[in-house]
This record gives sequence, C-alpha cells and structure tokens, in this order.
Amino acid sequence: MQGKTVKESAVVTSIVMMPEDANPSGNVHGGVIMKNVDTTAGVVAFRHTRRNSVTASIDRLIFHYPVFVGDLLTLRASINMAGRTSMEIGVRIEAENLLSGEVRHTASAYLTFVALDKSGRPTDIPPLILETDEEKRRNQQALARRATRLAERDREAKR
Repeated sequence: MQGKTVKESAVVTSIVMMPEDANPSGNVHGGVIMKNVDTTAGVVAFRHTRRNSVTASIDRLIFHYPVFVGDLLTLRASINMAGRTSMEIGVRIEAENLLSGEVRHTASAYLTFVALDKSGRPTDIPPLILETDEEKRRNQQALARRATRLAERDREAKR
C-alpha cells in the first residue's frame, strides 16, 4: 500500500454561523461546533484512506473563546498519525468576526478514526509520509496521546 502525505488529505472548511446555530445564551451551541469538527475530520480520514471511516474517539475539546452568530467558523484539519487501521486527525477551530476581521483560536481537537472495509470491519490504511519538522513533531505528540489512550483503555478493562 502506497503512503500518503499530510497535505494530500488536509482540509479547510469555513461556515458562517447562523441564528439556528445558537444556544439559549445567544452563542453558537458547542454541539454545532462539535458536529462540524467531526465532519471535517471525517473528510480527512476518508481522503487519506479512500474508505468509509468512523469516529472512535475525540480527545479533549476545550473551548477557549465563544463563537457568535455571524462569525465565520474555520476548521483546519489534517492527519497527525496513521496506525494499521486507525488514524489521529487534528482540527484547529477559529472564529472570525467578519465585521472587524478579528480571528480567535476558539478550540482544538484530536479525533481518532478507524477505516472500515465493505463488511464494516477495521481495515489497513496507507502509511503516513511525514515531510516537515512540524509534521514530525505532531506525529510524535499523536503517538504519545495514543499511548495514553491505550493505557487508559487497559486500566478500564481491568476494572
């Protein structure tokens, strides 16, 4: 199986937040942002594997700033690590006030996806070709997060 570079599957998505995206406080509902994060990361997974891929986990989604109705929500997503059947995808979420031009780094998230074959079983994925120092750094951080997730899973299984 031929490897793929990070840039081959990277995605940038932008969406104007509308009144129907608001929560009772008038800010954009966190669930709306989460859905867009998951959808954008899913496109990266699909582009890397060219297979149906499903969300296995989301590692921490911490909102640093609110997103308001009328803001342009931009999600920048790329693959950080590829294992045998799973991959970690990082998503940076930014909100731009279209009137002032101010851009706020609203949140970041790391999602794990698993590629599935036609029977719905996990299947092998292409290896990841790392080209830059930044990609190598992100890959090392992703491997550390993966080790933490696996250790937590093992602890949970022993309970």
